[in-house]
Amino acid sequence: MWPQGAIFVAFPLLGPIVVWLLAGRRMSGWCDGPRKLSWCPPHKVLLLVWTTIFSLMGYASYLVWRDLGGGFGRPLALPLGLYAVQLTISWTVLILFFAAHTPGLALLHLLLLFGLVVSTALIWHPINKLAALLLLPYLAWLTMTASIAYRLWRDSLCPEHQPQPAGEKSD
Repeated sequence: MWPQGAIFVAFPLLGPIVVWLLAGRRMSGWCDGPRKLSWCPPHKVLLLVWTTIFSLMGYASYLVWRDLGGGFGRPLALPLGLYAVQLTISWTVLILFFAAHTPGLALLHLLLLFGLVVSTALIWHPINKLAALLLLPYLAWLTMTASIAYRLWRDSLCPEHQPQPAGEKSD
């Protein structure tokens, strides 16, 4: 597996690193403020989960690459090309969430990403079943992330849906 496997596992982690460099200190309060969600995990948990999922995706892509003979030939174009597109969209979601703070755009990208991940899993399944199964936690996490994005987006458009602090009345 060494060094190709390590490269495949490490490459997807470039996205979270770039987001951390772009967002810096603004990440800690990404889900705070008047629209704080009680079920929203802290940003450190989010980054830990994203990092774990990106590592699993990288390993899964290595399995597909290995089972199709390595290199960069024609048989790899669709399975790894689709993976490259979904990885790029996934990095975009991180930037939209943590650096740009645009949950509406993040939600649109998450919906597209969900379809891309399902497509990738379906294409990878005949090549390597484990690789396809390693994408299932990603789909679960995308569902959670889409729920957060939807709620943040809805609350930014409709402030009347935001929970009011005790003793305050909305107009």
